[in-house]
Amino acid sequence: MNARRPATLPTLILLLGAAYCLLPIVWVVTAASKTNGQLFTSFTLAPGSALADNIAELTRYQSGMYWQWILNTALYAGVGAVLSTAVSGITGYTLAKYRFPGRTAVFNILLSGVLVPAVVLAIPQYLLLAKFHLTDTYWSVLLPSILSPYGIYLARIYAAAAIPDSLIEAARTDGAGELRIIGSIATPAMVPGLVTVFLFQFVAIWNNFLLPFIMLTSDDRFPVTVGLYTMLNQGNTTPVLYTLVITGALLSILPLVVLFLTLQRYWRVDWLSGAVKG
Repeated sequence: MNARRPATLPTLILLLGAAYCLLPIVWVVTAASKTNGQLFTSFTLAPGSALADNIAELTRYQSGMYWQWILNTALYAGVGAVLSTAVSGITGYTLAKYRFPGRTAVFNILLSGVLVPAVVLAIPQYLLLAKFHLTDTYWSVLLPSILSPYGIYLARIYAAAAIPDSLIEAARTDGAGELRIIGSIATPAMVPGLVTVFLFQFVAIWNNFLLPFIMLTSDDRFPVTVGLYTMLNQGNTTPVLYTLVITGALLSILPLVVLFLTLQRYWRVDWLSGAVKG
């Protein structure tokens, strides 16, 4: 029997794609370890020895404002992702397991939200929240993050595949109420799907720039994306800030890496098939 030959062309394309994605990250890691002079005098991937000094200088910037931005981002992403996951889970389970008039229309309307770019919604959201005097508050970033059409779509697909109707009917026959079914049966079965929704939403909020840029004006409420942008703009008059921006960008990646490594054990390769094992 002839051994299967490796698919050379697809492998090469994947390697090129991986290099394309990893090269900017490698550059950020090495650039964050250089002094401002080294950063502008040579373009190499060789690391420097100034990483600790850059982190210390970044910490001193406006009396630790960078870490305030990190805390704000963690608040926006953490609370927003948890609330969005809860709303997506309940809505997705309801659309998957309950029959009511207009169910398909509601799902189609929500699904159409996936196709709407965030930039289209940013200005209407600002005008709406301005009516309630919520702009330049934490709520102005948190509230628009709670409803995720894509998260609802994923939750509905997973609930339909992971929770057999027969299991729900058996629980109802045994006298279980709807809330108990959701808490004891639906939620444990949907954990891998809910973790996926949480990660997607957490990363989306953590990296979000446009919404907080429009909603916020106070420095102490900025997320790290907007904060680094303001530092970058100041680099025209204070070039030393360029190195601090790169160092801040590197540090802002680390929580996402830790989160993925921590939660990856909840994932399943066949999470869309989602069979409930007895």
